[in-house]
Amino acid sequence: MQKLIFTNEVARELSGLIAAANPHGVYVLADSNTVMLVWPYLAADCPALSDARLITVPAGDINKNLDSLSHIWSELQKLGANRHSMLINVGGGMITDIGGFAASTFKRGMRFINVPTTLLGAVDASVGGKTGINFGGLKNEIGAFREAEAVVISTAMFSSLPDSEMYSGYAEMIKHGLLDGEEALTALLAYNPCVHDFNCMLELLESSVGVKRRVVAEDPTEKGLRKSLNLGHTAGHAFESLAMEKGAPVPHGYAVAWGIVVELVLSHMHKGFSTALLRKIAGYVRDHYGVPSITCDDYPRLLELMHHDKKNLDDRINFTMLEAPGVVAIDSIAGEEDIKVALDIFRDLMSM
Repeated sequence: MQKLIFTNEVARELSGLIAAANPHGVYVLADSNTVMLVWPYLAADCPALSDARLITVPAGDINKNLDSLSHIWSELQKLGANRHSMLINVGGGMITDIGGFAASTFKRGMRFINVPTTLLGAVDASVGGKTGINFGGLKNEIGAFREAEAVVISTAMFSSLPDSEMYSGYAEMIKHGLLDGEEALTALLAYNPCVHDFNCMLELLESSVGVKRRVVAEDPTEKGLRKSLNLGHTAGHAFESLAMEKGAPVPHGYAVAWGIVVELVLSHMHKGFSTALLRKIAGYVRDHYGVPSITCDDYPRLLELMHHDKKNLDDRINFTMLEAPGVVAIDSIAGEEDIKVALDIFRDLMSM
């Protein structure tokens, strides 16, 4: 199992990990934003990175694609990396996803460490061994399961993030709270993630990642229980893909937040999820994430995108649903008419 290190002494921990690994060369992957905002300070504080070779890709999930992946492979090859080298992925979920996939496939696999610089990257993409890229207009269509050797998680990395980035990551924490139970969910809904209380956030983050880690440990390749972590993502990925098609991309966590509400509506319809709690969560999402720009005319395309989801069984659209917080029903099927009704109720709840 990979090491998860929660600390605000990133340089010290990273130096120790690199020294223990004794790799044949250290390579750092970062996007164009992280190169400017994070890399200079991390490199200055961490002597173990003094000889590291830097590989850069354009920022933004739209660049988590085959062209960027090919560029990373080409740079690793040109710079002399081999399977005994180490790649340090410094950035958000886009970087840890594509960097992990590049490392897991280059020379049939080299070691890598994730240093997430966004809340979303820390709580979701850097933990659990899912790597990959977008392809053919679909999210995470190509990838592999491969865990990082270690993940160094620090809330101090988040100080320069805009509120939208904090809320994007917080949507995944709310998802974990729903999977964990009502007590965890209540604590998350009562906290403001934009306060920048590093110690409090580090505790909440460690607890949230712990939910995911327990699930992944029991089901590392998503044959059963791990499917629960897809709560909000079947509808959420459809919202996200549609927004990209319209040329108005939205943060991943915003799409997931909207997807959570849609799938809780389906949970109410199929599993009896509480109306009062559904309204409470919908209100929280509306107030903090706004509403997607969709109408009933978008339903056919949203359904088409949901049909492309990797979790589907045959041609049936597969959801994670909840009877209540902490009471999960994986592999729950909903028909197209029910999904359309859920989208109608979603738009009503969000006062669209």
